[in-house]
Amino acid sequence: MNLPASVKIVEVGPRDGLQNEARALSPEVRAELIRLLGEAGLRAIEIGSFTSEKWIPQMAGSGEVLRRVLQMRGSEKISYPALVPNLRGLEDALAAGAAEIAVFAAASETFSRSNINCGIAESIARFRAVAERARAAGVAVRGYVSCALGCPYEGEIAPAEVARVARMLHTLGCYEISLGDTIGAGTPDAAAAMLECVCADIPAAQLAAHFHDTRGRALENVRAALQLGVRVVDSAVAGLGGCPYAPGASGNLATEKLVGMLDELGIAHGVDAEKLGRAGEYIRAQLAAS
Repeated sequence: MNLPASVKIVEVGPRDGLQNEARALSPEVRAELIRLLGEAGLRAIEIGSFTSEKWIPQMAGSGEVLRRVLQMRGSEKISYPALVPNLRGLEDALAAGAAEIAVFAAASETFSRSNINCGIAESIARFRAVAERARAAGVAVRGYVSCALGCPYEGEIAPAEVARVARMLHTLGCYEISLGDTIGAGTPDAAAAMLECVCADIPAAQLAAHFHDTRGRALENVRAALQLGVRVVDSAVAGLGGCPYAPGASGNLATEKLVGMLDELGIAHGVDAEKLGRAGEYIRAQLAAS
């Protein structure tokens, strides 16, 4: 079995997870979650989203979250990517001290219009300006392709369409492109077919796997991705969230489950499972508080 010696985990709970939880948490609580995740050994933690509070109120105050995190950061090197939808969001992120951002495209035209209120072509044009401004400011850009294994509106998505959108993000200068199974519809075979198509244009070393666990197959899909050369996996502590524009989608793959599988396979990841568990307990308690 062709498995890697190590895997980088990108923790997306503070953004992709919390944005779909009913309870909106304060910047202070979200910053404390990020601190606990860093203490557990995670070295890439998505801190929030510089989007309109009208559309995603759970992400209000992401600038304050980032400022708090940067103030409390120790000597360890941790990247804190923040999602930005446009130039205004980028400027807000830069003002808060962002050193890495992420842009969010889709392989589905309908989902793109529902999620960011524009089609795929228009979104890429918008992100081109964002990427150029970010690079000029010395800020790294990560890319997302949602609906890589199915769309809540269009159903099955052709691997060639995923590859087309990923190629456009790669051309914009995204150093890494995360391929997301937004509704958790994927199977190992489908994940492998999609990744093989994308890898025809983009090296596997520049890709990340992002699976939701709607049907309980996320870990199987991760293994399929690892066997094809992917070495970065997105996950969310406590399996937080889903997507507010994907009806019925359950949470992301839980970081705890991912760490457990990697341990079983003997794959290094750098995360302390006990401390990760404490972070999960903390955020569950905060969400459950009245």
